[in-house]
Amino acid sequence: MERNEIIAELRKKLGDFPEENEKILKSEGEKFAKAGDVEGLNIVGELILENMPEERRNEINRLTHVDGMRLDELYNKIVELINEKKAVEAVPLAERLYKKITLEYAETEKAKFVSLRNPFEDNLCQLLFKSDKTLNRTPFDFAEYITTYAYLLIETGANVDAIPVLEKAIEYNPVDVGPKFELAEVYKIIRNKKMVIEITKQTLAVASSPVAIARCYANMGYTLTDFGEYEDAAIFYVASTMFAPNPAIPLEMQHLADLKGTPIVMPTREKIIKTMKKYGIDFGPSQKVIDVAVQLSSYYIGRKDIPNALQALKITYNLTLDEDVKKLILKLDPNSAMVRPAQSNENAESNRQNIQKTDNNNS
Repeated sequence: MERNEIIAELRKKLGDFPEENEKILKSEGEKFAKAGDVEGLNIVGELILENMPEERRNEINRLTHVDGMRLDELYNKIVELINEKKAVEAVPLAERLYKKITLEYAETEKAKFVSLRNPFEDNLCQLLFKSDKTLNRTPFDFAEYITTYAYLLIETGANVDAIPVLEKAIEYNPVDVGPKFELAEVYKIIRNKKMVIEITKQTLAVASSPVAIARCYANMGYTLTDFGEYEDAAIFYVASTMFAPNPAIPLEMQHLADLKGTPIVMPTREKIIKTMKKYGIDFGPSQKVIDVAVQLSSYYIGRKDIPNALQALKITYNLTLDEDVKKLILKLDPNSAMVRPAQSNENAESNRQNIQKTDNNNS
């Protein structure tokens, strides 16, 4: 449906009472959000503003605009500059956006703003980061916006300056792995091993995909290699390949083998677990993350909300590779692509280049 048609359809549903119109528009907005219709959602937002009393509309505009530009439009301009390799030009715009967000959407004694993107993040956040404060939803994904500013700081050499910015991004979304990974990159660059380990543990506690888990282990492998702890680094690199492929890992493993002077061998599961325990790290996904996904899938199946049920089921399957979960996904959506199928022997071998197949040390 074209933009003008959407607007016309929505206007037909509105009456003479602003409060009732706002309820109608919010209900329509929820439908667009569930369908992933960004255009429809934006139109609803515009009509809600149009429907408001002038004083309230002016206040909303003040909160959501910088120099006459809406916050998401300013962010899109920043991304455009990044894509054009114009990081230096993007920094002042990103800084202006950052200051606007942190000033207008600051935490108070009774409330805080959060940028949780879906029901899974919402539930995981409330489980892991309980708060007595009222949680207010931000109008845009501020965690992403702030993380992008930090990325630009790193790109332009201001590594240490990026740390408090990323910590602020995490405040807006404690379960988003994005700012946590950027923080790990900073600590890797400045060779702060203690903080690489700490942020890796925090990331693994909220990681909801095999790719995120694999990246956590790869970060540990890189840092331990950097500090000369070659045997432990090899364990983490091997563990990384067990969760998701990454074309950079075989190269890192070859570099590590050259530094060690001996090939990397395939460790037993027991050895992987034992090595990770030295750093306070568990092998595999967090059980709390899996539990949230399982509970959500059951809840949404009961409500016959198939899109949200499928999202939770896919998270569950990708973390567990449970065949019963896979069957349920395909029952609800026969055309569903399984994101993390079990690796074929050929794929597994290519993902584990430079690893010898025997390990005589089972300790």
